[in-house]
Amino acid sequence: MDLELAGEELRSVLNRLRRAQGQIAGVIRMIEEGRDCEAVVTQLAAVSRALDKAGFAIIATGLQKCIAEGQTPDGEDMRKRLEKLFLSLA
Repeated sequence: MDLELAGEELRSVLNRLRRAQGQIAGVIRMIEEGRDCEAVVTQLAAVSRALDKAGFAIIATGLQKCIAEGQTPDGEDMRKRLEKLFLSLA
């Protein structure tokens, strides 16, 4: 399944990933500065959520495309592939 996102979908996913990238840089600085463990873990959780949301958006777009265009070349196999993708983010 190729990654083909429309303009707005692409911008949304890229914005989420850039935000996560900034959060990761912030977590690295926090660790280097010896910041409070709770604050570091809170930021790590925020990064994790941002990455999950980006991944779910990509999967949802792929699923929508498959349904809208009737792209189920191998039927059951496509379902298993999508299930595997969802589980990889769980």
